[in-house]
Amino acid sequence: MTPTPPQPFPPATTVDALGRILASNQLPPGDRAALRRMTPARRPPLAFFRLACRALPPDWETHHHEWATVVAGMALMCPEPHRPGRSVGVALAEAGLSESRLERLLVAEGEFLGTTLLRTAYFLGTKQLPLDWIEFARLLFVTDRDEREAVRLAIARDFYRPPEARPRRN
Repeated sequence: MTPTPPQPFPPATTVDALGRILASNQLPPGDRAALRRMTPARRPPLAFFRLACRALPPDWETHHHEWATVVAGMALMCPEPHRPGRSVGVALAEAGLSESRLERLLVAEGEFLGTTLLRTAYFLGTKQLPLDWIEFARLLFVTDRDEREAVRLAIARDFYRPPEARPRRN
């Protein structure tokens, strides 16, 4: 019997479910507002724990800072935070993100990555440009240097592609 290959982390189904919940009326407006105000440096509000126990994997607590950043970023981009298949790089280019802000995002590590990602999510939210949050989530969760670099390169590649050569997914 062949072993099952490891599942990518974070699970796409979890990120998709978070996007659906945050975009729906299942969340009270006060909870959504509390989620928008979350920052990596502060303790999450009860609204995060309610959502986490409902929608995140059973072991979410081992990555609670990463999950809190994903949830806060998606909440900042409501009413449509997540669009599967829509590249982060394409969304950033279409939003007119400056190269200096792109560089800060791509070189950020640790807590600074979470803060930079939330600032970028806020910027995209003001432009109402949804994206596939799997890419942003992988920046936060992936610990392998080569794998994280591959995510960064994909974002940069899609950002710099000429508009006519960009993927036309969703």
